[in-house]
Amino acid sequence: MFEPIALGALILDAGIGWPAWLYRRIGHPVGGFARIIGTCERRWNRPDISESGRQFAGIATVLILIAVAGGAGWILQALAMQLPFGWVVVALLAFPALAQRSLFDHVRPVARALAAGDLEGARRAVGMIVGRDTAQLDEAGVARAAIESLAESFCDGIAAPLFWLLLLGLPGVWAYKAINTADSLIGHKEERWRAFGWAAARTDDVLNLIPARIAGVAICVAGLVGWRTMLRDAGKHASPNAGWPEAAIAGALGVRLAGPIAYDGVLADKAWIGDGRTDADAGDVHRALAVYVRACLLLWVIAGVCA
Repeated sequence: MFEPIALGALILDAGIGWPAWLYRRIGHPVGGFARIIGTCERRWNRPDISESGRQFAGIATVLILIAVAGGAGWILQALAMQLPFGWVVVALLAFPALAQRSLFDHVRPVARALAAGDLEGARRAVGMIVGRDTAQLDEAGVARAAIESLAESFCDGIAAPLFWLLLLGLPGVWAYKAINTADSLIGHKEERWRAFGWAAARTDDVLNLIPARIAGVAICVAGLVGWRTMLRDAGKHASPNAGWPEAAIAGALGVRLAGPIAYDGVLADKAWIGDGRTDADAGDVHRALAVYVRACLLLWVIAGVCA
């Protein structure tokens, strides 16, 4: 029922994305989810509430998000499908949940700045897409950060939304996007968020279990290699999901990713993923983008075959 919607949404996202002028005028649809999360957090994640109380409030926040996003998606899809070519309307409502074009447009400036020898520009560009400290990153560190973000976001921004769109239609993709947004905003391990964000982080892990592995397989197919590295190193990542696409692209490019990374001045001694070079460069980021484009096209084929 939903396959033409998925292919249409992919085409719309790749063709127009969510341009800056539109964002300036109306923001982005996920901003609505962010406002709900912010309201719940301000009311229920207060220091005077017990840890168990804040954890329960976090569970309630997740349930509210699923009810609002999934319910709104179900109503709008039901109404749209009463119209001639209603699936086009649903595709228009679904495509903002995808991030093919946005991700490409954010990673490419990193590669271009590195290729031009503009390390400061590359640091600024990669700082837009990663949470780690970037001020002291060398060329290889910037390149690895961009590649890691590209791989992980291929799951969160394309493979997972597409999976839930194919499986459950507009309610599924909107509910997924709401939970993924919650994980980004409150699903942290710091003391302030640990209890309140627990449910968001765990729910996001569950929703990404299958899509992350699909993303890893797609990258290996697109890169022609990387299977051994993915199967061996996916479990080295702290996340049960992010390691799959990251290990896949590390193997496809012949580089090592992760390793020691600084966040807010604190060094996190992460395990290395992959057994290739650590001195990644602009060429590796360009090659990662090429693999990414082919992996996206593979998902197009899957959506088209299912239509």
